[in-house]
Amino acid sequence: QVQLAESGGGSVHTGGSLRLSCVVSEYTVNNFCMAWFRQAPGKERELVSSISATNTTILSDSVKGRFTMSRDKAKNTLYLQMNSLKPEDTATYFCAAVRYQMSWGPCVTLPQYRYAYWGQGTQVTVSS
Repeated sequence: QVQLAESGGGSVHTGGSLRLSCVVSEYTVNNFCMAWFRQAPGKERELVSSISATNTTILSDSVKGRFTMSRDKAKNTLYLQMNSLKPEDTATYFCAAVRYQMSWGPCVTLPQYRYAYWGQGTQVTVSS
């Protein structure tokens, strides 16, 4: 069973920065798709960013230019650098992973239901 553990959440003011980390229990470099999702109170969980085994990344339009997703393969750790935070970024942030299958199409376009492994989430609160 692959386990994911997020950390780095907290409370900041508008314009502040946070870096989320997600440590994965299994070596993921060659065949895993990974992603960050978030869920605000009363809203559905949404994709923030995803990354393929070859480090192709996508970001949702709402965070482009402010967030950066990266991966340290040697440490099996996924990062989400969040700058210029806004109150609307307030949510619980989850990292997710799945062993990729080519029949699914591009890793970075996988729908949420494909992700088999999830972390427990870390809270990010941005106050104005």
